[in-house]
Amino acid sequence: MNRTSILLVIIGVLLLQSCATVGPPTTRTIKTKPAVVAVESTVPVRSLKRKVAIARFSNETKYGQGFFYDPTNDRLGKQAMDILSSKLTATEKFIMLERVDLDYLSKEKQMNNLTQLNIPADYLILGSVTEFGRKNTSDVGVFSRTKKQAAYAKVSIRLVDVSTGQIVYSEEGEGEAFSESQTTMGVGNTADYDATLNDKVISAAISKLVNRIVENLTDKPWRSYILSYEKGSYFISGGEMQGIRVNDTFTVFQRGSKVNNPQTGIMIELPGKPVGQLKVVSLIKGDITTELAICQKVDGEIPESEFKDYYLQENQ
Repeated sequence: MNRTSILLVIIGVLLLQSCATVGPPTTRTIKTKPAVVAVESTVPVRSLKRKVAIARFSNETKYGQGFFYDPTNDRLGKQAMDILSSKLTATEKFIMLERVDLDYLSKEKQMNNLTQLNIPADYLILGSVTEFGRKNTSDVGVFSRTKKQAAYAKVSIRLVDVSTGQIVYSEEGEGEAFSESQTTMGVGNTADYDATLNDKVISAAISKLVNRIVENLTDKPWRSYILSYEKGSYFISGGEMQGIRVNDTFTVFQRGSKVNNPQTGIMIELPGKPVGQLKVVSLIKGDITTELAICQKVDGEIPESEFKDYYLQENQ
């Protein structure tokens, strides 16, 4: 077969293919489920507010303690107390009470008798500034000069449960703050003594402790107490300011017996026994120490008098 014949055969095959019917392409629809995007709820979790008082925040350093130092006007300690109070208030989890003057509690053995002092708080905070210092450094070049002011502070915090008198948390936090200025050939910013560094460094030290303080203050369930019983209703301490709402339900506990720990000499209260439940039906407005809630018994055997051995606790 010569080349001409081969070429004619190829042309014929191509012509036959071009005359064939070409069907439409086969398509298939794949059904897919819509993607589900998880959206986190923005509704804040409601919690009952604990009452907290800062008993003292002392300055245990030599800073500012000159010959005319007045311990009743401790500026560094007051700075630390105000900063801590502001940060805890900003969390909206606590009711901060006015400072409780507890100088007579300097002896640790008296902490076991806090319940007899009628302190209107669930927790006390004892704090101190244990380290504080400042220094100035300069870096002088041929044509420039840099001046740096630095401050360092360490604070110590202790949380005391008023109902037991025990220290439930203790920790230290430290912080640093500095400012600097630079001049080149006499041109630039100059800085005098920067008094704001005192606040900044104490705030930095306290900020490192705030989260853990909040965790420990809210670790124990919220408590309240029965004050009176009249005409089928129970009156309990606490109200709207502490986060109590109508239809809230609380469990009533009978206090456990107290035993003495011979190793520490401290009286320990054993866990209480649940005896019933109360439901809030209305609120009586007042300030943080006078507001009340009126409750009805849901179930159980709750006494109608002699309430000193009973307390309410939030349901978790």
